Order: sequence, then structure tokens, then C-alpha cells
Amino acid sequence: MERKTNDAEFMQLQLEKLVRHLEALRIADYIELLQKPARLIFLNFVAGIARGLGIAIGATIIFAMMLELLRRLILLNIPGIGNFVAEVVRIVEMKNGKF
Repeated sequence: MERKTNDAEFMQLQLEKLVRHLEALRIADYIELLQKPARLIFLNFVAGIARGLGIAIGATIIFAMMLELLRRLILLNIPGIGNFVAEVVRIVEMKNGKF
């Protein structure tokens, strides 16, 4: 009889650990989200827009910083590098319609 009590207590303890672990993983929220496909699509759409906007803004800032660095290298008038950088800047400005 005592063995059954120990087994039941052990099972109860293991089930409580499992429930706490699943709650920590927020499985219920995930299951609820899967049951509402429209909300899942909307959240993924918003996340995609945010990622795309972040990439565009980040790339623009990096490109502007690189262009400014190239312009400053031109001003230093280092032999060889200055001509190369000037040509790159000229090509970029031509593509942007400034020339």
C-alpha cells in the first residue's frame, strides 16, 4: 500500500514539474495563437514590415557613412586612393542623378 502512495506522490510531483515547465514555455499562448490564423498572419506581417524598415534604414545609414568617408578620403588627396575614391563617388552621384 505504501508503495502505491509513493508512486502516486512521485507522479504528482513529476506532473507539477511538467506543468510549471510548460507554463514557463508559454505553450498555452502559442497554441492559442495557432488557433487564430488571422492573428498569426497579422503579427507576422507587422514583424516583416518592421524588419524590412529596419534593414532599409540601417543600410541607408551605413551607405551614407561610407560615402562621407569616401568624400573625406578625397579631401586628403592621397595619391592613388584619391583618384579611385573620386571615381567611385562620381559613379554613385551619376546613378543618383546629381550630375
